Amino acid sequence: MHMTWSNLKCASARQSYRCFATFLILFSFLVLACGARYLNYEQKTGYNLTSPDKLHLLPDTLREVSGLTSISNSTFACVQDENGILFIYDSQQNKIIRQYQFNLDGDYEGIARVGNDMFVLQSDGIIYQIVNFKSEKFRLISYKTGIPANNNEGLCYDKQNNRLLVACKSKIGTGREFKDRRVIYGFDLEFKKLSEQPVFDFDLREINEFAKSNKISLPVKIKKNGGVTVPTIKFRTSAICIHPVTGKLFLLSALDHMLFMFRMDGTLEHMELLNPDVFNKAEGITFTENGDMLITNEGQNKKPTLLLFVYRK
Repeated sequence: MHMTWSNLKCASARQSYRCFATFLILFSFLVLACGARYLNYEQKTGYNLTSPDKLHLLPDTLREVSGLTSISNSTFACVQDENGILFIYDSQQNKIIRQYQFNLDGDYEGIARVGNDMFVLQSDGIIYQIVNFKSEKFRLISYKTGIPANNNEGLCYDKQNNRLLVACKSKIGTGREFKDRRVIYGFDLEFKKLSEQPVFDFDLREINEFAKSNKISLPVKIKKNGGVTVPTIKFRTSAICIHPVTGKLFLLSALDHMLFMFRMDGTLEHMELLNPDVFNKAEGITFTENGDMLITNEGQNKKPTLLLFVYRK
């Protein structure tokens, strides 16, 4: 066959086009494959966690934001884990509208509002009660709970049982029997006393089995040599809150980039892998009265963020 220069140019162009088309198909496949891990489970949770309805960049003052609690549909209180300062934030104005020091510097990891009082959790288990937090003449009361874990990060109000829930991030004992246990204690608000036994006692093996049987994507750890380890869950609680409409317990594990939803009898109903580009370090969760969900991320190498997810059930 005799090929002219014009024929060669056309053949070359067709070959280039085919290569480019193949590249686009492969690229699209890879994008879809990567995104497939972060699915929309709105029918189960009431929220599309793949895409927040609103995202606010928080001021650098809140770079270490570690807990928040709702005051109204537009305002919430929060703490950050280095200073004993209470911040009141207005999401509509997107700014701090009030702040004051309630205690000395410390490691504050959770906050819950009960009426006109605020309760703040220190990582060692001490709970501080800010009596009448709106007043300039507030009173501060501290409670040494004696919780057996040395690192605690989740705090929320359980109105139905007139108690606070205190989630342990670390283990509550040494030995193999504690290796796979993750617990939450109750702090009675009438007697100001911690429950003798956990009110929630989760088995990490059962949680991993739930993920496997429901084909839920799990976080994986990449070794230094490039090899990928077996998918696993650490389940280190960073924040908890009870849904005001459904009564379900929502739990965040920032280390895993995962959200869990439990019935109040401790039954796991749902777990979901979160996109770390959106939830880089989710340390706070709360709900407005109508069920809208707010989640805060610590700044790390980014700006701290407030994510709003509209409740759709």
